[in-house]
Amino acid sequence: MSQRQVHLAAHFPGVNNTTVWSDPQSGSNIDFSSFEHFSRAAERGLFDFVFLAEGLRLREHKGEVFDLDTVGRPETVTVLSALSAVTRRLGLVGTLSATFNEPYDLARKLATLDHVSAGRAGWNVVTTNDAFTGENFRRGGYLDRADRYRRAVDFIHAARSMWDSDAGPFDFSSEFFSIFGNFPVPSSPQTHPVLFQAGDSPEGRDFACANADAIFTRHAALEDGKAFYADITERLARFGRSEDDLKVYPGVTFIIGDTHEAAVERSRSVAYQQVSGPGAIAFLERQWGRDLSAYDPNGPLPDIEPDDGSGNLSQGRVQHVKDPRPLIEEWRRLARDKNLSIRDLVVEVSTRHGFVGTADEIAGSMDEYIQERAADGFILIPHLTPGGLDEFVDTVVPALQARGVYRDEYPGDTLRDSMGLPGPTPADQWAAAREASDQPVGK
Repeated sequence: MSQRQVHLAAHFPGVNNTTVWSDPQSGSNIDFSSFEHFSRAAERGLFDFVFLAEGLRLREHKGEVFDLDTVGRPETVTVLSALSAVTRRLGLVGTLSATFNEPYDLARKLATLDHVSAGRAGWNVVTTNDAFTGENFRRGGYLDRADRYRRAVDFIHAARSMWDSDAGPFDFSSEFFSIFGNFPVPSSPQTHPVLFQAGDSPEGRDFACANADAIFTRHAALEDGKAFYADITERLARFGRSEDDLKVYPGVTFIIGDTHEAAVERSRSVAYQQVSGPGAIAFLERQWGRDLSAYDPNGPLPDIEPDDGSGNLSQGRVQHVKDPRPLIEEWRRLARDKNLSIRDLVVEVSTRHGFVGTADEIAGSMDEYIQERAADGFILIPHLTPGGLDEFVDTVVPALQARGVYRDEYPGDTLRDSMGLPGPTPADQWAAAREASDQPVGK
């Protein structure tokens, strides 16, 4: 039985606290030279794609942009279009909101990107419903959570209809859109850019299984990944799709060392670079809902209770925990048991160095994940901008190739070729399959 092949992709760092800005090798997350260096390294490593996150508003903490997080996010499609001129086979995937865009305009941009890149465009479909982001837009944060996936499904259907029109007339009416006209872009090399989705809620998983070609996940641990993969496979069947129709890519970090012990020590050093003293306090404030600036990050956890009123001093972040009190009690037990300071505790619970070891050890672990069906590939999140992929490409990629589980050349010209995806489903067939399903996604 042939071995399953490892797929690799990369997330451009600089928009989260994974990035170590204090490192002398750290560069700009805005200058195009950084995007170019990063993408050229990914292509040299035969990666499927490079992925750009996008925030439509900079995150704020206590009413100010938190300068240890990120300062600046260029517009995604513009950057990807420029990258198409300095790469030849690398996929170009951008996060773009289905809430604060319109189908005609975004479908035209993505079809154009697919043309100028010769078939390498991908769209990570996200939904946005918060009023904080909406303040940058005329309609504000009007969209209820219950409506955001329904709008996204209608948005995708409208875009597919335009892409299938081949520079012809389109007429699309739904709950959220009533649009008609002539699409100005001929059919692109992939016809439909590859669709991605990042979400872990039941609604998000169903949305991906019904609509996307790939799903991002935070499940990097082996057993968690296997459970997630099995759940996705089962959900796909409900929508009349097979395991091969949707690729699973967990986002993972990595630390490489000449020996295992050296890698572990380097991982610890990087973790403390990622979590500064002010960063640790801000991390706690997001759960306590209180100003904790009077506390020493090298001292014990606050003994006060969280604020049940505001509950969140940060804006622009996904709040995964609805009731912070059980989590805070768990942190207190952990801090007591291990004698952890505030900063120690935040390092313990927030850093995720998914693969730590020598190049051969990391290659072996990645191989195991793929063979055990915990993933189809990995989106690497390095801690340095822009050179964070270089060491991985130079050491781990050859180790994967030596195992016979990683390619020696690109299999084709398009992103679908690189990912091993089937061709796009025409809009009418896709819509009919959704209607035939007994699942409520988008309803």
